[in-house]
Amino acid sequence: MSTTAPKPRIVFMGTPDFAVPSLRALVAADYPVVGVITATDKLGGRGGKQLLESPVKRAAVALGIPVLQPKNLKAEDFLTELADLRADLQIVVAFRMLPVAVWKMPRLGTFNLHGSLLPKYRGAAPINWAVMQGERETGATTFFIQEAIDTGDVLLQHRIPIGENDTAGDVHDRMMEEGADLVLATVRLIETDNYTLQAQDDRAATPAPKLHRDMCRIDWTKPVAEVHNFVRGLSPWPAAYTSMNNAQLKLIRCRVVLTDHQERAGTVLTDDKTYFHVACPGGYLDVQELQLAGRRRMTTQEFLRGTSVAPHTVLG
Repeated sequence: MSTTAPKPRIVFMGTPDFAVPSLRALVAADYPVVGVITATDKLGGRGGKQLLESPVKRAAVALGIPVLQPKNLKAEDFLTELADLRADLQIVVAFRMLPVAVWKMPRLGTFNLHGSLLPKYRGAAPINWAVMQGERETGATTFFIQEAIDTGDVLLQHRIPIGENDTAGDVHDRMMEEGADLVLATVRLIETDNYTLQAQDDRAATPAPKLHRDMCRIDWTKPVAEVHNFVRGLSPWPAAYTSMNNAQLKLIRCRVVLTDHQERAGTVLTDDKTYFHVACPGGYLDVQELQLAGRRRMTTQEFLRGTSVAPHTVLG
C-alpha cells in the first residue's frame, strides 16, 4: 500500500497587494500555510489616525492563517515564534531583507519571487526600471535566498511582454497574477525535489534601486521616446511630474507622436478641448491621463474642461 508524503508546511512572507495572489494560490492548492509574516500596522488614512493593516495581513486573517508582525526580524522572541511554526519551506513575495537566521531556518530553504528576469534589475523597483529603460520584455524569477540581495540560484523564470504604452502599473498587475502561478509551480518542484538550480551571472546584473520623489521630475529636453518611458515607468506611483503655472502636474498615461517640429522643449500644444501635447526633441508627448496638485487623476478631456492653458505654455 503506497502512502503519499505530506505537503510541506509553509510560512509566507509579504506585505503589499502584489503578494496576495501568491498566498491565495497556495491555500487554494491545499498547501498548509502555517503562518504569515507581514509588516506592522501603520497609521494612515484620512487625518493619518486610522490604523492600516497590510493587504497580506487582511488576506491571511480572512483565510484563517496565524499572522506575525515583528518589528525586528532578529529579535529572539520572533525567532522563537517562527521556529515554533515548524515550517519546511518559507516563501517571500515583496517583503523586506531577511537575516540569515530567518532564511536558513526551514529544511527545504527559503525562496523569493522577484519581479524581473534576474540577474537583470536587482533591487527594490525592478518593474519600474524595466519600463523606464524601454524594455519590451521582463518577467518573474523564483530563487533561493542568499546573503547578498537578489543573487541566489534561480529555480524558475517566466517571461512577460511589455507593450509600447504599458505603464509600470499595467505590468505590475499582470505579474502579480502570473507570479502567483510561478510560486505555485516552484513549490511543486521543491516538493518533489525535481529541480536544477541555475547560478546567476553577475556580469549581466543591472540595478533597480528604490524610487524617490526627487528623481521624478521630467526633463523635457530628453528625446520624446525617453520621456515617454520615464513617465510610463513611474506610473502610477510615484508618478513623473512637471510644473505648470507654478503648480505640480503629474503625468500618468501618455503616447508618443513622432514628428519633426521647431517648438521649444516643454511647450504645450492644445485645442483646450481634446488633446494636450508636449514638445520634446523628435516629437510630442500625447498626454492622456494626468493629475494637477490637489485634484484627482483625470483624462486630458476632463482636465481641459476645468483648466485653461495659455497658448505656448512651457512646462518646467
